[in-house]
Amino acid sequence: MKRPELGVTFTKLHCWNLTHYSKCVFMDADTLVLCNIDELFERDELSAAPDPGWPDCFNSGVFVFQPSKETYTELLNSCMQHGSFDGGDQGVLNNYFSDWATADIAKHLPFIYNLSSVSIYTYLPAFKQFGHNAKVIHFLGEKKPWDYQLGDDEECSSEKVSSSLHPDFVQQWWCVFKSSVLPLLLKEHTHTPPLSDMPSVKKCVDPPAPQTSSQDRKQKWEQGDADYLGEDSFEHIERKLDSFLM
Repeated sequence: MKRPELGVTFTKLHCWNLTHYSKCVFMDADTLVLCNIDELFERDELSAAPDPGWPDCFNSGVFVFQPSKETYTELLNSCMQHGSFDGGDQGVLNNYFSDWATADIAKHLPFIYNLSSVSIYTYLPAFKQFGHNAKVIHFLGEKKPWDYQLGDDEECSSEKVSSSLHPDFVQQWWCVFKSSVLPLLLKEHTHTPPLSDMPSVKKCVDPPAPQTSSQDRKQKWEQGDADYLGEDSFEHIERKLDSFLM
């Protein structure tokens, strides 16, 4: 697909290592949940919605799976033997779960659980008919909602955002970010422990190494230069996920 930034999506395969959970629903970072979707846990592995570009393949932005060390090992072996036909995780997963299209219709999630923002414009009549039932929006493509910096009183419009993104959903993404995410980020980065909690230091120590900015880390990830053994290791990612889930 000539999109080298998709290389980082192979870290998605680590989710099969989350064996302290019996069943999980994976969601890409560029999805937006519009309502409760707990009913997905009634589905079996591997349940996913059709990809808008090739419906006999599933889109790996949202899928139900069961963590398993055995599956994880087999996926890695599949990667080494067959690679990925699209350069990302979706090619690997569709190759491994190759009977998805024909084996069990119950594993085909309705499109409203993974509604591609691109499809809104390519098939607008269907969106007008069924879009009000949408449960998860997926901002497919290179442009994402966070690529647009919106002021507090600024609203999205079709002139301001990419043609592949629906301005109403981009606006909704920013509303969620500003109301639920931004306050947590500000609290995390402005917290100063009380003096009583500060450790006493008897000798001079070297100052800590400067932290890489989030923008620099994003660029490194997209260039395939993530710090897999350090700050970006799966152990750290898993710990962060657990802090939200526990």
